[in-house]
Amino acid sequence: RMETKLRVFDSEEELATGLADYVAHLSEAAVKERGAFAVALSGGSLIKHLGKLTGVQFLKTVDWSRWHVFWAEEKVVAKKNPDSNYRQAKLGLLSKVPITPAHVVSVNQGVSAESAAEEYEFAIRQQVRNRTVGVSRSSDSPRFDLVLLVLGPDGHVASLYPNHPVLMESSQWIHPVCIPGRSDEAVTFTLPVINSAAKVVILATGTSVAPQLASALGERLPNGTHPAQLVDPLDGNLVWFADVAAASFISKSAT
Repeated sequence: RMETKLRVFDSEEELATGLADYVAHLSEAAVKERGAFAVALSGGSLIKHLGKLTGVQFLKTVDWSRWHVFWAEEKVVAKKNPDSNYRQAKLGLLSKVPITPAHVVSVNQGVSAESAAEEYEFAIRQQVRNRTVGVSRSSDSPRFDLVLLVLGPDGHVASLYPNHPVLMESSQWIHPVCIPGRSDEAVTFTLPVINSAAKVVILATGTSVAPQLASALGERLPNGTHPAQLVDPLDGNLVWFADVAAASFISKSAT
């Protein structure tokens, strides 16, 4: 297992700058090594925090034509729905940078969550076949260059919620889930896919996630109670990007 790093920033603004630099650096390395950069986005505040990538310096230096964009989670709603992660990404990032539209692999709308998950997994398998997405050396899972996740106040990441049976899934890459407390359904990467990535980033911002960030980095909790704690890349790195508010419960000795 590779190491886990925690990077704490004084403000969300500085975090966004650090994140953009990090993503641009990974993009350059993946394009050099593989000729492609396969990145999976999430919902929540992620797109807002990726906004710096639309700045002039990145527009000029990032090889956007080699980007291939996927979703670690997506709600099964119409693409025009404000809850659609695709829509948020399109408005905040994809429409502002020269990414090839055909390189954005979106989740189908207007079908059941089960069908959406099956079709999306099939689409990813095709991308693995043509080597746009790598293959894990230690499992038959896809190896994304970067999976970007956001920590929720209940410890969820992607659409992997506490004590949900999908946390035990070992063979499917994509799984449909009902979002707790809501009528919405979503599709999500399963843990084997997340843990096969070359790099995983989990964003933690604001005081609402401070207890969950501290416990994620602390003693091992009962299995399934804290999904973020189950993110542990087999052959890659996990980096936490946190602001000081989110890191406020972590004892100084731990960082």
